[in-house]
Amino acid sequence: MDTVDAAIERGRTALDARMRALAGRLAYADTAYALPVTYAVTGIAVRDADGAREAYRQSGNNLLIACECLMAAGGGVASPYTGFIPDAVLRRLGYTLVDGSVTGLGLLVGTPENPDAAAAVCREMQEKYLLTFLAGGVVEALAGAGVRLGLDYRLVPLGPQSAHGIHFADIIARVAMMFGGVQPGDVQSLLGYAAERAKAFVVAFPGLTDEEIAFVDALRVLGIPILAAGGTYEGGAWVPVAPADAVRIGMDLRGIRVTVTAIPIPMACSPAFEGKSIRKEEMYVEFGGGRTPAFELLRMRPREEVEDGSVTVVGPEVDDVLEGAALPLAILVDVAGARMKADYEPVLERRIHTFINYGEGSWHVAQRDLIWVRFSKDAVAKGVRIRDIGTLLAHKFKLEFPEHVDAVQVTLVTDGKKVREMLPEAREIYARRDERIAGMRDEDVETFYSCTLCQTFAPNHVCVITPERPALCGAITWLDARIAHEISPAGANQPVEKGEVVDADLGEFLGVNRFVKKASRGEVDRISLYSMLENPMTACGCFECIAAVVPEVNGILIVSRDFPGETPLGMTFSTLAGTIGGGAQTPGFVGISKNYILSDRFLQAENGIVRVVWMPSSLKEELGDRLRAKLAERGMPDLFEKIADEVSALTIEDLIEYLERVGHPALGMRPLI
Repeated sequence: MDTVDAAIERGRTALDARMRALAGRLAYADTAYALPVTYAVTGIAVRDADGAREAYRQSGNNLLIACECLMAAGGGVASPYTGFIPDAVLRRLGYTLVDGSVTGLGLLVGTPENPDAAAAVCREMQEKYLLTFLAGGVVEALAGAGVRLGLDYRLVPLGPQSAHGIHFADIIARVAMMFGGVQPGDVQSLLGYAAERAKAFVVAFPGLTDEEIAFVDALRVLGIPILAAGGTYEGGAWVPVAPADAVRIGMDLRGIRVTVTAIPIPMACSPAFEGKSIRKEEMYVEFGGGRTPAFELLRMRPREEVEDGSVTVVGPEVDDVLEGAALPLAILVDVAGARMKADYEPVLERRIHTFINYGEGSWHVAQRDLIWVRFSKDAVAKGVRIRDIGTLLAHKFKLEFPEHVDAVQVTLVTDGKKVREMLPEAREIYARRDERIAGMRDEDVETFYSCTLCQTFAPNHVCVITPERPALCGAITWLDARIAHEISPAGANQPVEKGEVVDADLGEFLGVNRFVKKASRGEVDRISLYSMLENPMTACGCFECIAAVVPEVNGILIVSRDFPGETPLGMTFSTLAGTIGGGAQTPGFVGISKNYILSDRFLQAENGIVRVVWMPSSLKEELGDRLRAKLAERGMPDLFEKIADEVSALTIEDLIEYLERVGHPALGMRPLI
């Protein structure tokens, strides 16, 4: 049998020849990082074949660069393949890469001899919280075995050739530049970052060409072990494994640790299914979503009132309704624990959304009395019933919160009359909870909270959360952070004593500066919580929006992550994000959450909301009534219509003309710069 080393040498010769013959323009759409691997290694933003050859030469004929350049020249791929994954999609993955719901990355290449064995590998990777990418014949084999593929299932089909696995490498390169502060061309920092933080491994099935073997082997320079599944590849540095052992060995080699406890329900349960959707044509039954009344409520109860593990269904079960039916639903989760507090209720309650979405055939959106739940036809055919959601919740709450939850009982009510009778009490509880945070201001507290979750990928970034400034990812409020610290005192949310006020308008505090300097390893000395021009807060890459100064109109532009077009600055969200991520301070630009826009502290040093001159129409619509109410409260009820969007202003020239025509107040304010 031929050796890996011999195949690598033949592959290198073939790739060299193809690089010499390369012609034309090279580009990926929707990225600020050109050809990302090449850009990260050499600092050269390759746009054409001549640039590709120069980068290849400067890199010492790095085969990853050769593969990337050749792939970029070969055009895109059609569905079901993703091909190159845009920056905006990768940033949406950002929070899952740091919150523990993704423990590592895997790449499967080649064509498995036994599709069922490959399907078992994928299922294990899903269960072990791994984000898995697929390239080559393995995609078709898995589809034939009935495995659902796509980013929603954390099984991402990159392309029909194993060489499409280069997009796995370009994801690692972009994560290093987006989140890790790695500068283009700093190859040593890239290699160190990839080896230490990108916990990744490759499983190689048979059927690789010599060029593909050379490419896969080149991934080892990033600290990625290659596992040869099935005994096809001999020699070299690849690790021979049986397919059934591949995941365990790969996780051991990268130090990935995760404990999975089986839940006795007839569907798989994993974060791998959290992002899936269940479309109407796939649905067997639904609850809420405007069709029926539905709500969820988690309540602390005395231990004697909670029968641990009890799950009760009051009303019709799935068996009692026809396909396509809509039922009312009340999800009541009662918990007891010696260390449980009433303040923890809303934080734990939000986990209902997460846990239900972990089910392979269950789907949940929204919260409180706005929930919408669906079961898929496939899940019901496998025996999933409403009771199983209760079992899932009871197990997950005890597994995830063992220090605070000693007992859980779940009641699921599908009787419409009873659900309507219970709704008023639930809404009273929601209102009482809201009163605890509503109206709270930064000056009311002496302690803010940090979030360093994103230091997993952005080592120098420190998010400071205040009552009036949520985390820039939008996922954590001050109250959430306080409770998270109480639940996990050694966790990512630590108390930050404000200390003496340095500048009240900028939001600069001595205690905050001391904390940030220490937590950023000395990289950041000062931050201003309410300014984008004077020592703005750093950003990791998970931000929901970017605020940027527009000097030509003396105003501030806001663009959200889900807006794909160009802003009047001539840059997309991805391009702007590439300038401010990785834990850097970038005066004039700042990552923010959507809710921060509605805060009285929103960039108050720059006059806040009155300076906003442009935002996408989708963001204006999403903020809608809340933004109108905030502007009316500030005495500017007509400002909402004066904020331009992509319809009224595509370019700077359009923006200037629009703002002058509507009389936007930013034009007459003190100069920002």
